[in-house]
Formats: sequence, C-alpha cells, structure tokens
Amino acid sequence: MFLVLDLYWNVFSKTGNIETYLLMKELEADSKKGNEEASSAIEREDPIG
Repeated sequence: MFLVLDLYWNVFSKTGNIETYLLMKELEADSKKGNEEASSAIEREDPIG
C-alpha cells in the first residue's frame, strides 16, 4: 500500500494536482481504518489450545 501512496505523492509533488493529493489522503485514511479493524479482529479471536 505504501508504494501506491508514494506514487500518488510523487505525482502530486511534480504536478501540484490537488485531486491527486486528496485521493492519496483518502487512501491513507482507508488504509489506517483497515489496519485498525484488522487489529480489533485479531484481539477478539479466542486463543487456540
């Protein structure tokens, strides 16, 4: 996922396109939300054995 964010950052930094920056921030937020949900799911699992 970080490679995608780097790609969008590079495009933004070279073009100054605000829409690219906003897309990058949206993907960054979605990634963070997904990581938090995955962590919560792991904490809810019962240990085996």
